[in-house]
Amino acid sequence: MTPAVKEILSWYGADSPGTLTNLARLLNHGRLGGTGKLVILPVDQGFEHGPARSFAANPPAYDPRYHFELAIAAGCNAYAAPLGFLEGGARDFAGDIPLILKINDNDSLRDDKDPNQALTGGVRDALRLGCCAVGFTIYPGSIHELALYEQLRLCAAEAKRHGLAVVVWSYPRGAALSKDGETAVDVIGYAAQIAAQLGAHIIKVKLPSRHVEQEAARKVYDDKQIPIATQAERVRHVVDCAFAGRRIVIFSGGAAVFDNDKLLDEIRAIHAGGGFGSIIGRNSFQRSKAEALTMLGAVMDIYAAAPAGKVS
Repeated sequence: MTPAVKEILSWYGADSPGTLTNLARLLNHGRLGGTGKLVILPVDQGFEHGPARSFAANPPAYDPRYHFELAIAAGCNAYAAPLGFLEGGARDFAGDIPLILKINDNDSLRDDKDPNQALTGGVRDALRLGCCAVGFTIYPGSIHELALYEQLRLCAAEAKRHGLAVVVWSYPRGAALSKDGETAVDVIGYAAQIAAQLGAHIIKVKLPSRHVEQEAARKVYDDKQIPIATQAERVRHVVDCAFAGRRIVIFSGGAAVFDNDKLLDEIRAIHAGGGFGSIIGRNSFQRSKAEALTMLGAVMDIYAAAPAGKVS
């Protein structure tokens, strides 16, 4: 066990040895094992966005087994997916990579300004499939937020009773937020705090912009001169919002852009700002496997290096 992993585990003193063991499995696996950094392959987009939108750009990705193979070949810390995709390959790749079962999902068949999620899996499924963690999405700002918070607490408590870690996708959305507000630095920081308060071990958020959505928050950012001018500063602020960096915060890879310079600049900013890593889906599996492996290798090279200076 490396000092970096030991320190991270020390932040979760209320958890059982079983949960800490599974969290260590995530932190110790793959190319970044032992560094305290994470790169996770998430493939819930087939459910969330539809199969053609998700996989037609790289047809081998229609096959659930493709994603196991990609995550393993790239040396990812873990592979996260809904129930069906994990069932499609868990036996063939048992023990090859830590798994995270996404236990709630939504679809894009309706244009809901206030999105919700349905429970599509459970802790028993995660245990049956040999997972080390469950994943759960919340939508701070949606009219359904309180019900999602209550569902998360129940699912997180059950997962922890069985020694599983909890990964929370905390995505601000809803009619009360502007489009810019969904990635505003104050809102993303708030989303990270909410997920931490609800018991998440690992928190996934989107990269924050310079926009400040809430007027009450704007006064504090101005009065206290909170540094948010650069992407690295905004990442640092969001990490601080998750218990002064004592919860693991990783950042979404976003929609596929196929602009490696832009993507790697974002990774450098996350690393410089003290972020714990990335969860990169469409930017991975919508490329050919060779291109994805090259890109993920470059991402991991950045996270494996000593933190650099500030990145704008």
